[in-house]
Amino acid sequence: MGNGHAGLAKWHEYMMGGSDPAVLSDLLADDAVFHSPVVHTPQAGKPVVMAYLVAASHVLGNDSFHYVRELVDGDEMMLEFVTEIDGISINGVDIIRFNSDGKICDFKVMVRPLKAINKVWEMMAAQLQTTKA
Repeated sequence: MGNGHAGLAKWHEYMMGGSDPAVLSDLLADDAVFHSPVVHTPQAGKPVVMAYLVAASHVLGNDSFHYVRELVDGDEMMLEFVTEIDGISINGVDIIRFNSDGKICDFKVMVRPLKAINKVWEMMAAQLQTTKA
């Protein structure tokens, strides 16, 4: 059992346990990279990745959010999720890579359909604005 599995268990704890930023911070590698479904360039560095993931947990992590499938290959994970925002069904995938220390070093989010991407983008932009304020 690789370190990724322990990391995955911690990720689930974070998502189910009220999205505590301290737990997330402990999970992220310093050189972590985040790939947004709407931002073209990868976002590098723990503080930036923290900001995006905290915003995402506020936007997506409502009562309807749940993972429906997991594919695990060593330290690589694909977690498919569904959620609903303002009556729009959102289907997405978190692609997570853990480093040898069991910390998240790469996090990519894919979202479908287009209407859902537009809604997530609008809400993420608003959430990131309030975080930076």
